[in-house]
Amino acid sequence: MKKGRKVIVTAVVILIILAAAVLIILPPSAGKLTNRNNTEICEKISLDINGAKIGMTITGNSDKPVLLLLGGGPVIPQYFLEYYYPTKLDEHFIVCIPSYRGTALSYDKGLDKSTINREQYVSDALAVTDYLRDRFDTDKIYLMGHSFGTSIGLMLADRYPDRYDAYIAMSQITWQPSSEKLAYEHMKEICTDASLKKELEGYADAFTDTPDMSSEDIRRYVAKTRDKAMHKLGVGTTRDMDSVITGIFFPSLRMTDFSSAERIAVWQGRAYYRGTPLDAEDFTFTAEDVTTHLEIPYYVLAGVYDYTTAYPLQQEYFDMMDAPEKEFFTFENSAHSPLYEEPEKAIKILEDIIN
Repeated sequence: MKKGRKVIVTAVVILIILAAAVLIILPPSAGKLTNRNNTEICEKISLDINGAKIGMTITGNSDKPVLLLLGGGPVIPQYFLEYYYPTKLDEHFIVCIPSYRGTALSYDKGLDKSTINREQYVSDALAVTDYLRDRFDTDKIYLMGHSFGTSIGLMLADRYPDRYDAYIAMSQITWQPSSEKLAYEHMKEICTDASLKKELEGYADAFTDTPDMSSEDIRRYVAKTRDKAMHKLGVGTTRDMDSVITGIFFPSLRMTDFSSAERIAVWQGRAYYRGTPLDAEDFTFTAEDVTTHLEIPYYVLAGVYDYTTAYPLQQEYFDMMDAPEKEFFTFENSAHSPLYEEPEKAIKILEDIIN
């Protein structure tokens, strides 16, 4: 009996410790957005779009132009960066940040995985565009993409120029297989950690030429080494984010502008995303195949240290682009997220664009 009681007591103590750990890592929250900049609009809403629930945040003041910000990932919500690297972007725009179908605020385990594809994301974003145009009584809005979001943004800007004042690309995806080769070679060159360098060198054969992103070696590299190396070497999400675990995973669970359920849904969405059509083609996008001509102004924000979407290729694609107005802005102290790494400079550029 005594032994049985000890087992029960031990189990209870373990459960209490685990519960305490969960509360520390995942603090309870109703998930209401913090109105940091005291804007008129500060809300989290969900719309029924193309047979799916699309969740989004909208913040800003009614006298400002509308900006649709299509995030990177596509699984981690763009709002995460705004939460931890505040920019005051919504003092200058009405900012709408949607979660892509099947992810974060739009997570739904009942969704058909076949609908998780780039064309569907374009269609969803177009519907959000028209919602914003109607709600805020404006013919055109500003369109901004970050990383993965630049693939969706470029397709929208190319196909529907009548809806947008300009297309602003932050860390434009260009020729992603070529970008991965450049990144690999750069990381191998600058790496001073013997263990990581040896791990990188183990993939040398896979990067002899422009890599086949569907090959078994490359898939293993992406799963085990790529993000770890990029963040450790300062060429990933931000220059100062040295780990996906400490820089994204744990912070995402402490982001109290999302409810506990919404934060868990971020990672449920990550698991759901695996094996979707978009997951299979995530690293194969080529901007040149979409267009090298836009009918609206084209602006690029690019970090010198960005090798997630390699900076030299962003410049090369920009040079190819024909647009009525275009400008390339280099951020000398940024990697993959210049708006969040050098916000004052980025905001000044955006102010100049809209004025």
